[in-house]
Amino acid sequence: MDKFKRPFLKKNKKKRSFRRPLSPIQPGDRIHHKNISLISRFISQQGKILPRRVTRLTLKQQRLVTKAIKIARILVLLPFRNNEKKWKRNKPTARTTGLRTRERNKPTARTTGLRTRERNKPTARTNQK
Repeated sequence: MDKFKRPFLKKNKKKRSFRRPLSPIQPGDRIHHKNISLISRFISQQGKILPRRVTRLTLKQQRLVTKAIKIARILVLLPFRNNEKKWKRNKPTARTTGLRTRERNKPTARTTGLRTRERNKPTARTNQK
């Protein structure tokens, strides 16, 4: 067969170089719950465990790090969540009354949606007396 008669023939494409992202854990590092300096790199500021796509760990490393973090939390080596408040809350300020200018004398009654006769108007019965 001729090469020109084969329409679905794959042409020679340039191959892209594939560079595997480097893992943040070195081969000599040991993932252990007592190694707080290593474990704390994989925790967010709120104290949550960072996902794999952020930390660039392998699946096995992520599982080991997650287990080490959970054990360290149970042993009180790491906090479950970070409660540090950056801004201190001052005393609550008094609410302004400028939002509601109209004072209500009586509470509004809930209606059923049906029209009712007004009670203040004189009716035909009272006029007959």
